[in-house]
Formats: sequence, C-alpha cells, structure tokens
Amino acid sequence: MIRSVVLDIGETLTHDDRYWASWADWFGVPRHTLSALVGVVVSQGRDNADAIRLLRPGVDLAAEYAAREAAGRGEALDESDLYEDVRPTLSALRDLGVRVAVAGNQTSRAGKLLRALDLPADAVTVSGDWGVAKPAAEFFRRVVTLGMAQPDEIVYVGDHPANDIFPARDFGLRTAHLRRGPWGHPWADAPEVRAAADWSVDGLAELADVVARENT
Repeated sequence: MIRSVVLDIGETLTHDDRYWASWADWFGVPRHTLSALVGVVVSQGRDNADAIRLLRPGVDLAAEYAAREAAGRGEALDESDLYEDVRPTLSALRDLGVRVAVAGNQTSRAGKLLRALDLPADAVTVSGDWGVAKPAAEFFRRVVTLGMAQPDEIVYVGDHPANDIFPARDFGLRTAHLRRGPWGHPWADAPEVRAAADWSVDGLAELADVVARENT
C-alpha cells in the first residue's frame, strides 16, 4: 500500500537551467563552461556543488550565496521553472487519496519561493529548513515524518541515484527513479540503479499509474 509520495525538487519538479546560468553569470564565465563541468561531476557520480568547486577551487559556497543575495542576484524561482507535468501529477496523486509532499536539497530561500507557487501538495520543505541534507539518513528520517506513514508505505521520487535512490532505499522507503535531467538520464539504465529503484519512470505522470496499481 502506498500512502504517501514524497518528491525531490531539482530536476524532479524544477529544471535547473536558471540555477546554473545564474552561477555562471555570477562568476563571469560562459554558461557552457559550467554546464560542461556539471557533466564532469555527473559522469563521476559526484555532488552537483562540485561543479562550482571545479570552477573555483576552495570556494566558500555559503559566502557566495550571501554575496549574491547582498548584490540583489540571489536565487529566483517561479512558475516557468516547473516541468509541465508537475501540477497535473501532484493533483492526480492527491485525487488517488495519497499524501503528497516535497522535500529536497535546497536553501531556505528556495523553499520559500517554492511554497509561494502554491503547488497541489500537502507539505513542502527543504534541507535548508531542516539543517540536514541528502544523502544523510537523518534527512530520510524526516521524510518519513513528513510522509506520515511507515517507510515502506512511502515512495521517494528523485533523479539522483546517490542522493535520492540509494539512501532512501537504505532507510526502508520505496523509490522511483526519474529519467530526467543531467543525473537522471545517464544513470537510468545502470544495473545498480535499476536494482535499487522499485520503479523507473520517464516522467512524473507515470506515478499516478504506479499508485493506482499498487493500491488496487
């Protein structure tokens, strides 16, 4: 029985074009340069922030975030950043009677901006609010609390194997790996990802079918 679906944010609900472009512009480098570095860290299975660290070794990311905010060039997020299947899918899942929540590795500011979009979800939170980020087990303990169900009654949906699928599985949640974005596409057919994910989906719309089948 699936009682709750909890979704990642970056490259699950939102596409990160604006995010990476803004960092490239901040550091004064061509956008394709940072995009290429994102490809490097993806191919190595590293954290996405490592792309910025490759660009600026020793960078203090917290200080850079603060400097961008002070300069009026902080994070931005609006309806145009959502993938087209987000609102229909979240609504469809709620119509099926499951709790829908959002929890990902984002700053508190990004969380505030996302909540302002008034998504059809029962809860929206981010690592910046919790003070703990994926892939830490504590993050997924909080996901279980957010989901208001037993771990094996919650599906965690994400694109990143190391941040989403593996740690969620290890904590006892069920998982759906999304073939989307820089991390989702290259790892979608990897045997270890297929083995760890209860479902592999090409789009969020497939989640409603997953829940309907499981709960019949």
